[in-house]
Amino acid sequence: MHVTLYRKYRPKGFEEIAGEQEIVQTLKNSLRSNRLAHAYLFTGPRGVGKTSIARLMAKGVNCLTNGITDTPCNICENCKEISAGNFLDLIEIDAASNRGIDEIRQLKEKINYSPTKGRKKVYIIDEVHMLTKEAFNALLKTLEEPPEHVLFILATTEPDKILPTIISRCQRYDFKSVNYRDMREKLLYIVENEGYKIDEASLVAVFEASGGSMRDSISILERLMINTESKDILIETTEDVLGITPIKTIDQFIEIVEKKDQSEGIQLLEEIWKNSIDIELFFKDLAKRAKDRIVKNELDSNSGLEIIGTVYDVLSKFRYEEDKRLIGYVILNKLTEKKEKEIIVEKVIEKIQEPTIISDESDIIFEDKVEVLSNLNYEDVKKSWSKIIDESKKVKMTFGAFLIKAYFKDFTNNTLIIGFANDQSFAKNMMETEPYRSLFLEVVRKVLKSKIMVKYELQEVNKNKDRAEGEDFSKKIIDFFGGEII
Repeated sequence: MHVTLYRKYRPKGFEEIAGEQEIVQTLKNSLRSNRLAHAYLFTGPRGVGKTSIARLMAKGVNCLTNGITDTPCNICENCKEISAGNFLDLIEIDAASNRGIDEIRQLKEKINYSPTKGRKKVYIIDEVHMLTKEAFNALLKTLEEPPEHVLFILATTEPDKILPTIISRCQRYDFKSVNYRDMREKLLYIVENEGYKIDEASLVAVFEASGGSMRDSISILERLMINTESKDILIETTEDVLGITPIKTIDQFIEIVEKKDQSEGIQLLEEIWKNSIDIELFFKDLAKRAKDRIVKNELDSNSGLEIIGTVYDVLSKFRYEEDKRLIGYVILNKLTEKKEKEIIVEKVIEKIQEPTIISDESDIIFEDKVEVLSNLNYEDVKKSWSKIIDESKKVKMTFGAFLIKAYFKDFTNNTLIIGFANDQSFAKNMMETEPYRSLFLEVVRKVLKSKIMVKYELQEVNKNKDRAEGEDFSKKIIDFFGGEII
């Protein structure tokens, strides 16, 4: 009869456990020195070895050859029966289907009976968080003072649902998801023993699909073996069986984003849809691939983080949208649109001939259309302040945020003085740095058609003199976002 791989390769000794070295070592020390607690609580994700270690504990206290030991022999009658799952003194209870007070009362009635064949009766209560409150209360006294011949091991994936009074009576161990190194070692061992070969990309794909669960990874590996005609498991087969997006397709999409080619991106999305690839899953794989390429220095960190942020932002906003292709178009548009804006800004910067610190105004080069006026006065510049803000936002939207609380302060000695309140030092500092300083200066000169200078000052706002009358912060917010008061 066929035995599934995860049962066939269930650990028969502590040395076969993948990961959790600290927990394993502590429990082995307890068995070796015969300093066992009367009750243990194993918490952690599914498939990380909680039940397997519980059974090894049962072997450790009931091995006939080595006595109470951290190295059960696996050849004596008790060890064999525990491995086969038919040892009379190992009672496994699924709390999900036996969660009521009646089941716990039956347990309490039988608990006083001495072990049939072993030294201790071991009770493994899986998914213990599923017990009702009444069942927990009935179990409480038994856990506090169990008979000497009884060992309780409670396992759960949701420890927060267990009563604190229960937790306080157990020795608790928190299991973690299996890391890639340990999972890879275990999977390679199984692959070699089964006479197969597997490439590294497939191992990574199995690890990511398993979510850190050793049991799930072995089940996935078995699926791959069944669907592989030869004895070689390659990434192409793995991608097809798991339904994940081919890495080549993901990398092609990243190249499209870098080239800001929307038409090619649309064609690729349509091809993905026609091949029955889940669009939402594709973009999650895209985010993971961007992360991997950032780590390997194959992708600029800013570009990679932009992809990751955009993907999860759009997926979150449109999680209820049924047509996933539309979501794909939104993500494509946002990513390519951002790239286009960066190119525009770069072109604007290239046109700026002014150095960071201007010492000689005669060195400044303007476009032919900019007419230089020499008769600007205070009122002319003040009246143009709103237009300057509007035009600057067309060049870079960030100006709207930096200047939202800035105000026209003065125009003297051919210099526009812009004031910032004391709490706006960050905005003032940003306006004084490149490329914001140069971009804004160019906007000001184009609006006023003059080679004027710009100076920023930080001080308390004098609303009566320096700000436009009747204009307050709320109105600026509304104007910036183009909204209205309801």
